[in-house]
This record gives sequence, C-alpha cells and structure tokens, in this order.
Amino acid sequence: MNATAREFRELYGYPPEGVWAAPGRVNLIGEHTDYNDGFVLPFALPQRTEAAAARRGDGLLRLHSADAPSGVVSLDIAALDPAHPPPGAASWAAYPAGVVWALRDAGLPVGGGADLHVRSDVPTGAGLSSSAALEVAVGLALADLYGLALTRPELAALARRAENAYVGVPCGVMDQTASACATDGHALHLDTRSLEQRHIPFDCAAAGLRLLVIDTRVKHALADGAYARRRSSCHEAAAVLGVPALRDLPYEELEQALAGLADPLHRKRVRHVVTENERVVRIVELLRSGAFREAGPLLTEGHASLRDDYEVSCPELDLAVAAANAAGAYGSRMTGGGFGGSALALIDADAEPEVARAVTGAFRGAGHAPPRITTAAPSAGAARLR
Repeated sequence: MNATAREFRELYGYPPEGVWAAPGRVNLIGEHTDYNDGFVLPFALPQRTEAAAARRGDGLLRLHSADAPSGVVSLDIAALDPAHPPPGAASWAAYPAGVVWALRDAGLPVGGGADLHVRSDVPTGAGLSSSAALEVAVGLALADLYGLALTRPELAALARRAENAYVGVPCGVMDQTASACATDGHALHLDTRSLEQRHIPFDCAAAGLRLLVIDTRVKHALADGAYARRRSSCHEAAAVLGVPALRDLPYEELEQALAGLADPLHRKRVRHVVTENERVVRIVELLRSGAFREAGPLLTEGHASLRDDYEVSCPELDLAVAAANAAGAYGSRMTGGGFGGSALALIDADAEPEVARAVTGAFRGAGHAPPRITTAAPSAGAARLR
C-alpha cells in the first residue's frame, strides 16, 4: 500500500478502492496560444498528484489534502455551485469539487459521492500546472470508480471546464490535455482548435542533453485578472482583424496585419501569438529531425516575446533566463502563464552543476530568494496506480 492509500485509510477508517495519479507539465514552447486556437508543445513531468478514492452512497463529497491545512472538506454534491466555491483555507478544494460539478453537469452519474485524499509533489504556483494535475487525477479516479466511458481528451475537456466555470480561471485546454494524454519520452504537439494530437519524440538524455526547471519561487495567481485581460485583448484584436482567432492570421501576413491595428497593445499581443505559433511549428520540425540543440535559440526568442510583447514575465524569470544562457544553455525561457513561476533551460547534461551554480549565484547577487532547480524528463500522463 503506497503512502497516499495508507493516509486515506488512516483518515477515513477504511481502505480506498484505488489510487490514481496525474502529472504536472512543462510547456516547451507555445505560451498563451491555446486560448487563441493555436499550437502548443508541452510534456508531462515526473512530479505527480496522487488521489486515493472510494465511492460513497449518500451524495457527500469528502476531500482532504496532505498539502493543505484545511482538514476534511465535506460538500453536498447536489448543492455544488460555481457561485459558491469552497472559501479560505479550503479554496484548494474548488478544483476537485469543480471536477465533480462538471461531471454531474454533463449528465454523468457521480451523485453517490466519494471520499478523496490527495497528495502532490508538483510545486504550486510554479507554472507547472499543479491545478491541472489535481483536476485530472480526481477526474480519472471518479471515471474509473463510476464506470464512466470517458476518453482522455474528454476527461481533459471536463477538467478544463471545472477550472474555467467553477474555479474561475479562463485557461485553455493545454494543461489538462498534457496531464491526461502525454506519453513517456515525447512532447505533445496539440492543435488546440481541432484537438489533434501528435506525440513528438524528445529523448533529451539520449542526445546528451538535460532540461532544467528553475522555479523562481515567485508565486503567480492567474485568477487575479491579468490573465483574463490578455485573453480579452487577443479576442478584441482578432475581431478587429476579421479572423475567428489569432491562429488564423498567417505568419507571412503578420506585418501587414500589425499595420492595420491602431491599438499598440493589440499589436504587441498579436505579434506574440502569431510568432509563438510559428516557433511551435519550427521546434516540432527540429525535434523530428533530432536537432534538439538548434531549438535553444527559439526558446530564448520566445522568452523575449513573452517579456516584451505579452508582458507576463518578471525580474526573477528574466534573471533566470539570462544567467542560464550566459552559463552555456542552448536556450531558456519562462514556462507557464507568467507573473512568476518557472523558467526552462536546455543544457548539455554535464553542464548542469555549472548552470545551476550560475543561476543560484545570480539570484543571490540580486537579493532574491534562492531558486529551486530540478531536472525534467518527458514522462507519461495520468494513470491508475493500484
């Protein structure tokens, strides 16, 4: 019995029916393109959220997290309402509660309820999709417990609806799809309009490379309005340009389109989204040909676009990127929604100690708290553990 199952039994007085796990994710390239119907290239992390669960028959949803101080949160499934999510210390429970609400709202039979206990080693607030990992782990658990015939893309869509409609974060579908659908040793090339998936081989270790994840420890809050404002700005610009979404603006026509936008903010947002989609296409081609190192400059180019045109970086992220590149990284960029979180650096495997020292030293010299530096390898998506 693993630790999550053992804790469930100690908490509720009986063993769970199973344990399910879903990973966080790193987005290699394709940031803020998913809600513009564009392209993304994430991969799943080894770090995961585990959910031990068992069915109930009285309509109650009982939730407990090893990582939150709220104790057991008890909710009436029939009364779940996006207008009244769990408050205060129990606010984490809005994510699993939202999944149950989305399943019920889709007409799926989960009304009997469940007991759940979760634990996670996906860092929160680090831009690594800890919320998607929690949603997908809980969704997969409930789907198995109640015999719901959900495909992985359907599970991802319901988890996204939970975050959009119940939690109130207007995210795209990338995070949940990566958590639910990624495969070991591959990046997931996702067309967020058609939801077509292609698994692109990305074995860094075999190429003598390593991906560093530099968690700045600067916490970001995507529900604070900044994310929603950028999304609205993109949709406004698309309407001015007469296209359904910014994905429909060809890269070759970018300069002409920018000349037709009077609002300088719209120009900046459009330039980022269109060039970022092009970077996804180019990096996919490089990975397919095994030219991993050549992808590095495109990562750095993407960071500059996020910093200058999309304006979602911060001093700590900029410092992490600059220090890693100066220490020999092939390329680096912030990953995730921004305003804090993590940066990603593509390096030679034997350069890890030197790059880590350089980044840590740069943070110390700037008076920042030391970053948390780990390595990332493309890993498998959600699965039942027992």
